[in-house]
Amino acid sequence: MARALRVLAWVMGIACVAIGLYHVVGGNAAIAGAEDAGATVDSFGRFMGAIFTGYGLAWLWAVRQKPVPAVAVRVLTGVFLLGGLSRVLSIAVEGRPHGFQVVLMTIELALSPVYFWLADAEERAARARA
Repeated sequence: MARALRVLAWVMGIACVAIGLYHVVGGNAAIAGAEDAGATVDSFGRFMGAIFTGYGLAWLWAVRQKPVPAVAVRVLTGVFLLGGLSRVLSIAVEGRPHGFQVVLMTIELALSPVYFWLADAEERAARARA
């Protein structure tokens, strides 16, 4: 389980940094269904890309710790889950988005319990070794 946590945290960090930078550089073109959304959405998307890059860097910081801190994993996972739940709220308020957004929501909602479950895996393994 500790290995799974470490691998998933690395993948999450690298993916979030890459996605965030893609949004910073790509603007509206990086948002499925919003290619012609205008300057306001472009500005917002690039800003959120920078924030998402920082979120990915936080995952990379956490996974570089020995052991991976469970508190950090839980906080970062809580943010991830809040993102997925925010997409659910958006569907309730505004209707179904572009299909890619639904896929992302599904990933956010499905992976969050896995990260919560694995959060203290490396700390538990370290205690067991001691």
